Amino acid sequence: MLSSAKLSIKKALNAIGIEAHRFHPDTSPLARLMAALHTFNIDLVIDIGANEGQFAKELRAGGYTGRIISFEPLTDAHHRLLRESNRDSAWHVHTRCALGDRIGDIQLNISGNSVSSSILPMLAAHSSAAPESVYLGHESAPLITLDSVAPLYLDGAQAPFLKIDTQGYEWHVLDGALATLPKLRGIQIELSLIPLYEGQRLWRECIDRLEAAGFVLWSLQPAFIEPATGRTMQWDGVFFRS
Repeated sequence: MLSSAKLSIKKALNAIGIEAHRFHPDTSPLARLMAALHTFNIDLVIDIGANEGQFAKELRAGGYTGRIISFEPLTDAHHRLLRESNRDSAWHVHTRCALGDRIGDIQLNISGNSVSSSILPMLAAHSSAAPESVYLGHESAPLITLDSVAPLYLDGAQAPFLKIDTQGYEWHVLDGALATLPKLRGIQIELSLIPLYEGQRLWRECIDRLEAAGFVLWSLQPAFIEPATGRTMQWDGVFFRS
């Protein structure tokens, strides 16, 4: 039970939109992820859809010191990603490209907030919940498969971990990683509860697919919330081989 002093501090912080927690798996999503990465001895993180490096920087803040390989297709975000990784010798940024189920070229939809950019058309459920995410433009990018480049990075890795944040395009990334998946120890993937992008697969299908590939659902963390209603629209799902 909180003391009256701690309760007063908590109320004051909540009133200005801040909620403070201990850095512990019980209360912190990052601490939960760090505990899982440590449990499975993860020594390589493949970060697909890195944007400006937010996920990699979180890992470093949480204490992960192993190798990180980041992929990002947007030109502006890729430039910032290179700058962020410049002082970290264990963080490598791949040449600008998108990941999918084939090798070629692809047209990207650029969102106003950058992080919601996708190869797929955005649906009204997404744009109405986050008006800042609407598409403002387009650009092309090379498209590759994870299988085509993974051998370059998996050499020497004992327990690789794959993170996919591709705004509805996750299924296509998995289709292009059929030879790589058996070599992975864990995966983090976005799981949408409702359609947010045209043609995307939803959470039940993604969970079934990963379980069929030998992965066990380890944890779920809300990733996209509709502010007006509090409805969870997307989870980050973390999976490991049992």
